[in-house]
Amino acid sequence: MKVLISGGSGFLGTALSKQLLAHYQTKNSPIDITWLTRDTQQAHLHEVTLMSYDALKDTDTAFDVVINLAGAGIADKRWSDERKQQLMDSRIKPTQALLNFIERSEHKPKCVISGSAIGWYGTQGDRPLTEDSGFEDDFAHRLCAAWEQLAAKATEFGVPVALIRTGVVIHPSGGMLGKLLTPFKMGLGGQLGDGTQIMSWISRDDWVSALIFVLEQQLAKATSAAIDTPKVTIYNFTAPNPVSNAVFTKAVGHWLHRPTLFTLPRPLLKVMFGEMATLLVDGQKVLPKALEDSGYTFVQPTLAEALRQQKKR
Repeated sequence: MKVLISGGSGFLGTALSKQLLAHYQTKNSPIDITWLTRDTQQAHLHEVTLMSYDALKDTDTAFDVVINLAGAGIADKRWSDERKQQLMDSRIKPTQALLNFIERSEHKPKCVISGSAIGWYGTQGDRPLTEDSGFEDDFAHRLCAAWEQLAAKATEFGVPVALIRTGVVIHPSGGMLGKLLTPFKMGLGGQLGDGTQIMSWISRDDWVSALIFVLEQQLAKATSAAIDTPKVTIYNFTAPNPVSNAVFTKAVGHWLHRPTLFTLPRPLLKVMFGEMATLLVDGQKVLPKALEDSGYTFVQPTLAEALRQQKKR
């Protein structure tokens, strides 16, 4: 099986690539992974091939699966107008490049799995949200919607698409938890605002396992009865037990054996982060209905279990 991954060298892409290689090795099933990248000189897994976007325009390589994870970190910088455009471009341009490749390919992929985020739903407080729920319009929604709508166009070329709406990914090597380790270890950890906002999270282990689960489901469908009309399937990649920010803060403090006495007031967060503060102080209660209905069983369904499995870095 040949797999093409954009964003393969990132926090999620690297973990996914390692697990794909291990998973298919145990099944004695050959797998070739190619990372689509703008920098073919970057350090990477020795089992992985690098391909530039320029090379993608000319390659006649046939890929069985395309996984689209490229995109600048939404919470890495304050949302200036320039940063918003960077966030949009970093998602739209790689996705368009993949669509152009799929359109001209003689042998189409069996499926496309494309990243997105629970930001698609916008700010909706503690209202339970599933894949069938609507949205509130804000920048995070517009960013995710544009990304999803473009990726979904692969169906026009006969390729099914799975859209992955990811919550806060828990792992000490990156993401939100990685950024919090230093202040928490210094005893400076604390809740954000009043702490009541809901955080929809998923362990990186479950994120990787769930994506491989979805991938194998997509491949099984592609090799079974012919699909008359390729469709788009949406999955929330969140654990079934979202928690409040206050609960999350106490859990991380307990895990690190550190106090969590501080509080960053909501007005201060608004001053510090501007519009981006919505990611910190406005909650979303997003549930993984499609994953669970499909038969996926979470390895780390609770935050306590997810933290217990992590090494303190």
